[in-house]
Amino acid sequence: MAHLAREWTVVPTTEIARILGLGKRVASANDLRRLVGRGLPKHALGRVVDYVAEDSEEAVRLRNHVVPLATYKRRTTTLKPDESEKLERIARVIALAEAAFGSREHARQFLHARHPELGGDRPLDAARTELGARLVEEVLWRMEHGLPA
Repeated sequence: MAHLAREWTVVPTTEIARILGLGKRVASANDLRRLVGRGLPKHALGRVVDYVAEDSEEAVRLRNHVVPLATYKRRTTTLKPDESEKLERIARVIALAEAAFGSREHARQFLHARHPELGGDRPLDAARTELGARLVEEVLWRMEHGLPA
């Protein structure tokens, strides 16, 4: 059986950092990895939620997925590493969708539309887990390469 080699779209770390609102603090993947390991700044969560949520109800659900409200209120400046990983994963999927579609608006349409390859879930919802994010990446890869998705 032939194995199809995959060339994944590599999203520049600077694009993930832009969506997280980190600016020039991140110049490489290692910078981002270290920052996530120490904890992303609390404001990054608000930045991502504002960037992708369609309405206030979705914004609350997305924020609560990363950090429950009571916990969020207690956070002073940084998120915990596990919370930061969740947030980086969502930002990475957003950045990948933007790279695949060429625009923020088309990426947002994709992220909010139910997709049969994701069991009818929306890509933004699927990306809440690492496996789900990988499935979203697979769908985007297939779309980019003209394969059924």
